[in-house]
Amino acid sequence: MKRQYLLLLLGSFFFLTTHAQITFNKIDTTMKIGKAGYRVTCRNRSITENPLLVRPIGMESDAREINSMLKGRLYATQIDDLNADGYPDLLLYIYTDSNAVFGTVYAVISQANKSLVACFLPDVSLDGKINKGYKGHDKFSLLEGTLLQQFPIYNPGDDKDKPTGGTRTLLYQLSRGEGGGFKFTRIRFYDTK
Repeated sequence: MKRQYLLLLLGSFFFLTTHAQITFNKIDTTMKIGKAGYRVTCRNRSITENPLLVRPIGMESDAREINSMLKGRLYATQIDDLNADGYPDLLLYIYTDSNAVFGTVYAVISQANKSLVACFLPDVSLDGKINKGYKGHDKFSLLEGTLLQQFPIYNPGDDKDKPTGGTRTLLYQLSRGEGGGFKFTRIRFYDTK
């Protein structure tokens, strides 16, 4: 009951901030749980290619840094133990357009503090079960190891800045994928008015 109340409260907060303007500042942050963690840097200058550097901290030497070009802008980062191995995993919240409408999540998963594996959030627009009324304006948060994605629901005829269908909340947990990797599995979704 407490958890449902907290999710409803969190959903209301995200609904109220749906149309708030997002700014993209340079990100240079270090996050740790205990002695292990990550240093993340991203300039956030261009929507088409942004250098992203993720350096593991306090991990065994086999865990190498990730240096890649990001298509989009990094909005925020969070750290948690998503795969319950006792070591920190990193979430990168990314918007793929300059207006911060369409968002996604990349995760860097630590495997027992020895190696890093990438994991990506499934695209909502490709899932016929949940994409009805979807036009972006994604918001993300993390609650007790569960990733929440929320967005307004647009009814036919709604203006792009005035959705009338409420809010859809998707809950994801990390699970094992094929080949020893990881994937985000949607465990539930619900709509609120």
